[in-house]
Amino acid sequence: MIMRTLKYFAFLFIVINGIHACNQTSKADHKRVPPNIILIMADDMGFECIEAYGSLSYKTPRIDAMASKGILFTNCISNPLCTPSRVKIMTGLHNYRNYEYFGYLDPEQYTFGHLMQDASYATCIVGKWQLNGIYHNLPGSNNPSRPSEYGFDEFCLWQVHMGKEKGERYADPLIVENGKLLPRDPDTYGPDVFADYACDFIERKKDSPFFLYYPMVLVHDPFVPTPDSEAWVNSEKRYQNNKAYFKDMVAYTDKIVGRIIDKLHEEDLEENTLIIFTGDNGTGRAILSSMPERNIQGGKGKTIDAGVHVPLLIQWPKVIKAGQTYEGVVDFTDFFATFADITGQKKKVDGKSLLPVLSQEGEALRKFAFVHYNPMWGEWVDKHSNQFVQNGRYKLYRDGTMFDIPNDFEEKLPLDPLSSPELSALKREMQQVLDTVPELALKAEN
Repeated sequence: MIMRTLKYFAFLFIVINGIHACNQTSKADHKRVPPNIILIMADDMGFECIEAYGSLSYKTPRIDAMASKGILFTNCISNPLCTPSRVKIMTGLHNYRNYEYFGYLDPEQYTFGHLMQDASYATCIVGKWQLNGIYHNLPGSNNPSRPSEYGFDEFCLWQVHMGKEKGERYADPLIVENGKLLPRDPDTYGPDVFADYACDFIERKKDSPFFLYYPMVLVHDPFVPTPDSEAWVNSEKRYQNNKAYFKDMVAYTDKIVGRIIDKLHEEDLEENTLIIFTGDNGTGRAILSSMPERNIQGGKGKTIDAGVHVPLLIQWPKVIKAGQTYEGVVDFTDFFATFADITGQKKKVDGKSLLPVLSQEGEALRKFAFVHYNPMWGEWVDKHSNQFVQNGRYKLYRDGTMFDIPNDFEEKLPLDPLSSPELSALKREMQQVLDTVPELALKAEN
């Protein structure tokens, strides 16, 4: 009897220790088992377009579910315009280091595509390209295979070597797939083509780690019907630009995010896939969206909150504890740094890794986000070019003006930093950040 009892307790001890060891292993798995990584970036979508942030104008259940499964970041700061944001996010560097022309990324730059290839990931980009330099006829701009030079094994993209005057991104899209122009079809919807390719890539690469970058074409203007809009059945109305369709475009964005997550679930990949959803800059200026306390006019191109405050939701079930909110500031350089950290690569960039936040093994090191903004695009060059530093509440511009963002979204009431010792100390700290970077030298559209 005593021997049976001793054997029982010995067995119980082994089981308990085994469970403890499994739990410890699962917490550290992200350091040994490479996760798949998917970065989805909507085009012209500020935080006010997502229901999880309080939007009253749109329904985004699939994107909202990412918050319930992972982390909602309340202070993600982009650049106010597409190319500056895309150059920044792909390289992990601030724009004063590498932004040369609108619609262009120097092929000598090391991107997160290269980073993931170096980590033995299969890499793919689908959606919007617009980085060949076609606006300025730069060398190589007419090369339909050029995206492969930026670290992507495969691609399915709009606006590679031909401008939108040759074909738009929605109905009857002009799409280049791995260097080949796809047949045009007025019944085809561009976002569906990109989502189909993304899902196919996931299925084909499910047995090895993959990196999928999906810079969406939605919800950029023209504001036109989606296949779920009543007007889609009328082929002529598919091209009518009306901001009333913006709501449908947000809903379709949400639908596509859901499709990708469903594909991961279908292939039993969701648990160890890091999925990121964000936006490249604020919403288009023609769009007015409702929030509980106020309405927000789209601020694309401007450095005010509506131009740079974008959604950021991240899920990674194997590592991230569900249902979290993170109020620290996130800079667009941080994505590259996070991928480098996850894959164990040492790269000198301007970003800070978010992995400590995701894994709850520490806090992010960033206190401020920095934006260097010279759009090099039309009238916005002189009107909105600037540099600023901000945390979740306060913003300091290069000229010394300081604003309390939540209480002055339009930045019409500059603060007096001498009004309190705390504010004065904060301004000095922010100024120290500005003092580490070169001042903005305006460069007009070339």
